[in-house]
Amino acid sequence: MGAILSLKMSKRLPVYVEQGDMAILFDEVRFPDDWEGWTDRLLLAILYYTGMRLSELVGLKEGGVDSGNRTIKVLGKGNKERVIPVNGVLAAAIEEYAGKKRAELEAPDTEFLLVSRKGKKLYPKYVYRVVHDYLAQITTIGQKSPHVLRHTFATHLMNAGAELNSVKELLGHASLAATQVYTHNTIEKLKDIYKRAHPKA
Repeated sequence: MGAILSLKMSKRLPVYVEQGDMAILFDEVRFPDDWEGWTDRLLLAILYYTGMRLSELVGLKEGGVDSGNRTIKVLGKGNKERVIPVNGVLAAAIEEYAGKKRAELEAPDTEFLLVSRKGKKLYPKYVYRVVHDYLAQITTIGQKSPHVLRHTFATHLMNAGAELNSVKELLGHASLAATQVYTHNTIEKLKDIYKRAHPKA
């Protein structure tokens, strides 16, 4: 009997940050008004608003950003390109950052969007540390990595009623199976809402 029950155990659900906590991050947390602060805030926004992978973020090219059409071209796994729509606020922030880069830094890398104070392309460890440190200010979840922001992006979309296939495309998943794990998060959320809201629950 135990063996049959163990078959029903689902994969561990992706860890994600609550929507309210993400709002606190961008509305209330203070970022230093210097190159690091501008870079840190923008990289967090890009990860959360696009769901891109860490490798895609550090490899993001200025030429892949189309502010007019509000899209970002990303080179994903297996050298597969995908285009992610972005909101006007993020598109404007990216444009402003690219302009500041040329004005503030001496001979910066203009191929890659995000650079250090020395004008060099960011390295993954830097991004990891920034994400960890800022998430530590707003949430108590155990994992605080760039991948958690990818999970957060997908979960918030699913909770808002996005279609599974659309989320698959945005994440650049090869198959729907990889994306389906987010439906479990949505069901858990619905159970939670039901429990709290239904008088007979």
